[in-house]
Amino acid sequence: MTVVDNPQFGPETDALLKHLAELPTTPDLDPYEALLLDREDLPDPAIAGEPDPRAATEDIAVELPGRTLQARVYRHAVRPRPILLWLHGGGFVGGDLRDIEYATSLIAAYGNVTVVSLNYRLAPENPCPAALQDVYDTLGWLRENLDGDGRIAIGGQSAGGALAAGACLLARDAGTPLPDRQILCYPVLDLHPGADWHEWYFGTREIPAGAVPLRAASLAGLPPTLMLAAGRDWLRDDALAYAARLAQDGVPTELVEYADTMHAFLNFPAALSAGRHAVELISADLQAAFSARRS
Repeated sequence: MTVVDNPQFGPETDALLKHLAELPTTPDLDPYEALLLDREDLPDPAIAGEPDPRAATEDIAVELPGRTLQARVYRHAVRPRPILLWLHGGGFVGGDLRDIEYATSLIAAYGNVTVVSLNYRLAPENPCPAALQDVYDTLGWLRENLDGDGRIAIGGQSAGGALAAGACLLARDAGTPLPDRQILCYPVLDLHPGADWHEWYFGTREIPAGAVPLRAASLAGLPPTLMLAAGRDWLRDDALAYAARLAQDGVPTELVEYADTMHAFLNFPAALSAGRHAVELISADLQAAFSARRS
């Protein structure tokens, strides 16, 4: 494991947590009403950062059987490049591609890839496995409908990391083409019944294969992996355990932990230097991975 540490990380995290705790709340709303209101909030550029203007954007409709999903494409050049399918976090019940445009735009500009940021379906309106099926089906859709060069990576943050890992498991088990690389940022990979989202996402229904990646019998045959963890994250153990199992099952895996940093730090790059560092790290990782495969 590589540990990225900086004396700024702790104070920056403390300051951001204090800022978030002091934001006004609406305590009279029931949980579902509060969720709907939260989904409408736009990110604050003072903490979320701004999109990189060098990445041209295009909103597209991903047409899948029985549903249409929204996605935003970020390109730094017109010629075909590898595609990165990226999945926002939000506990399977919230989040939006607008929340992470600093990361997705800069990865497109620095990583020499075309980034497709997907708004998958959310629970409780669409519980598990709707989001997982969206991600798996979108992988196939991208190969047929977007002007890439044939190479595809997948990645995501928190819940999005779980969906990226799960889609790779589904592709492996179904014998469909796997992504060339997976990038999992502080993913939720096990069952966490005490978490706010657990009942809305999983409920009491049978949990399908791929929905809880740490419960998979084997991780052999999955794509080479970059795993990012945060030292002050309640999901840190998920990341470390999955990275260890991937390596044990023969999957080339790099684990990088950002010390004294909070969960979701990629969402707050204007406030957290760890988030800015991680975007540059992911970009360099993709450049290296695809350059190595082409050579």
